[in-house]
Amino acid sequence: MTPGLRRPAAVRRGLAAVLAAAALVPAGCRPRSGDVAIQNKGSDTMVNVAQAWAETYQTVAPGVNVEVSGGGSGTGIAALIKGTVHIANASRDVKAEEAEQVRRNTGLDPVDFKVGYDALAIYVHPANPLDAITFDQLAGIYREDGALVSWSHLGAAVPGCKSDEIVRVSRQSSSGTYEFFRERVLSNRDFKLGSRDLNGSKEVVELVSTTPCAIGYSGMGYATPRVKILKVARQAGATAYPPTVESTWNQSYPIARSLHMYTLGAPAGPVKAYLAWILSADGQRILEQSGYVPVSPKGGVREAR
Repeated sequence: MTPGLRRPAAVRRGLAAVLAAAALVPAGCRPRSGDVAIQNKGSDTMVNVAQAWAETYQTVAPGVNVEVSGGGSGTGIAALIKGTVHIANASRDVKAEEAEQVRRNTGLDPVDFKVGYDALAIYVHPANPLDAITFDQLAGIYREDGALVSWSHLGAAVPGCKSDEIVRVSRQSSSGTYEFFRERVLSNRDFKLGSRDLNGSKEVVELVSTTPCAIGYSGMGYATPRVKILKVARQAGATAYPPTVESTWNQSYPIARSLHMYTLGAPAGPVKAYLAWILSADGQRILEQSGYVPVSPKGGVREAR
């Protein structure tokens, strides 16, 4: 057994007790705020919308308190493995070995709810004259064997960047955004050493906004007027697309991904109701207002089962 984890039987008993207590809240009853607590942890990409959902849901179900924390997709999935959260947020798929750990430690399968999409945007400083970039160029900047180290290598003279150095801004390795970028853009090759690895999506955008030499990747929902988003092309000569709702739905933007909420086994009681609300038109409207892409043009497409 992994050091520090509770015994599987204890995990099952503890989780069953929590869910049983939650299920005792009668439908339509409005107990005092905090009588039922749903623990929700994980993806920093999703933390803003997760907090918006949680705050709005208190007006829908005042007796249910959704407690949100970030830390990255890996952190949320690790909590799911330990049986210490009801819902783990992830901006990537759960890996096969992680799913096996969940089963081994809790006796339950992780159940996946796709709650939206996110286009992973490429951010530069507003002074940067580039408008578009290709997969090969991104790999040349970020991948371990990449030879692109100066903006002049991309034909750009960036005002305020006297050194001409490309300052690579990245995420920490526990981030689902890091994992997705590595898989989709770097073809599962390692990152080049020397990047500025940050803990949060917001921090990436903030650093790029104050660093003329910088380039970074982060969720489209973190865009501000203080940064510039580059269009992305799969290869040289191909059409470059911006990250938008439409380009994500039609898959023309090449760095789009799904957003997930994982539960331990099929959810019941308040957890099931909360996920059903997130997938409803109201929940999906909040997702879109937070800068993300709903699961379909019509909003929620399935119930939490």
